Amino acid sequence: MTVVTKRRLIGLAIALAIFAVDQYIKWLMVGPLDLRNQPGGVIELIPFFDLRWTQNFGISLGLFEATSMEMRWALVAVTALIAVVVTIWMLRERVMGDIIGLSLILGGALGNIKDRYDLGYVIDYADLHFGTFRPFLIFNVADAAITIGVLIILARSFFMSEKDGENDEPAPDAAETNHA
Repeated sequence: MTVVTKRRLIGLAIALAIFAVDQYIKWLMVGPLDLRNQPGGVIELIPFFDLRWTQNFGISLGLFEATSMEMRWALVAVTALIAVVVTIWMLRERVMGDIIGLSLILGGALGNIKDRYDLGYVIDYADLHFGTFRPFLIFNVADAAITIGVLIILARSFFMSEKDGENDEPAPDAAETNHA
């Protein structure tokens, strides 16, 4: 097995781990914690972080809210297509930094797609706030993974001049380059 194949398998494992953690925490929210039926749908954990039941019928930032069954399935289809594109992109990458970023995006996308497929909405629950100021909308593990993955891909594309030399091909010998 080549180094690149191992990296890609690690990427798939990271995506599956993100998906599993996301689904487990969402199960805790609707199962043992029964967040929906808490007073106000809120469990206060610390002064600046609560668990707050939210049903997100849209995508990021509540955009493109699915107000009908057709729109729900259209969102499932579009996000599934994006997940397929991210998977293909990840399986073509050779550099671990890019693979990790894409695997975070893939794992988060799969978690949110499963929610929308099963429930018609995405379960959001993480509410970071400082008084009335909320730097983020209410989110979940999948959303956080997607955001971190996108930031990794953007940072690498802006700040890395080359692909870090993390490929399987050895650098050409100085003797080989002089005989060209």
